Amino acid sequence: MGAMSDQTLLVIDNLHAKVTSNEGEVDILKGVNLTVERGEVHALMGPNGSGKSTLSNVLMGHPSYTVTEGRIVFKGQDVTAEPPNVRANLGMFMAFQYPEEISGVSVVNLLKTALTNQTGTDYSVMELRLKVVDAMKDLGMEPSFADRYLNEGFSGGERKRNEVLQMAVLQPEMAVMDETDSGLDIDALKIVANGVNQLTGPDRGFLIITHYQRLLDYITPDRVHVFFDGRIVESGGPDLAARLEADGYDSFRRSA
Repeated sequence: MGAMSDQTLLVIDNLHAKVTSNEGEVDILKGVNLTVERGEVHALMGPNGSGKSTLSNVLMGHPSYTVTEGRIVFKGQDVTAEPPNVRANLGMFMAFQYPEEISGVSVVNLLKTALTNQTGTDYSVMELRLKVVDAMKDLGMEPSFADRYLNEGFSGGERKRNEVLQMAVLQPEMAVMDETDSGLDIDALKIVANGVNQLTGPDRGFLIITHYQRLLDYITPDRVHVFFDGRIVESGGPDLAARLEADGYDSFRRSA
């Protein structure tokens, strides 16, 4: 791993990881290298089954996966062995492809707990409501949304907008978005993309994981990476996504 500057936010260094299933141990990540600087938006594109979601889970410390080689360095700190809550409190965030329902926990109470843990300030529910009202308007959410149980009865679009709402409130320095565009119609896609664009800035980094180019019609990445068989096989600028859309994954599969 090369020298890191003050602007280096996330370094994934020769990352290998495996998962234990009913069929035994399976190697999924096979030497991933990626550096995200502050202010950058990276898009990671690959077909289903290439290991994209595994990478996002490993980055956040999911216990089902074991890192067998390499490192994850966030803000200069090696977090490879740290649990998810430590990574979250340091400023990492993951927007899930399939956000889970949590009955009995309202959206506003989840945000209150998460923000209190992150900042050490014990916010009241009223203070949280004031913090989220503008973000909810931008994301097309009714005020009553805050009192609903997390993802219970939510449509696919509501679940994804709720993930962006969490980002807007928590203001993470590094956001990993795992196929946030999955299952969204064009209107919901535009709303989510607009929310992400409002959160981009000179101190924040994004890693947007997708297998469709359509999200990148609304979010312009600084770097695009093609992911195959557990590793990055090619990197480039936004034109790489357009080339991928035109030629398909088969043109990259041959170099994997």
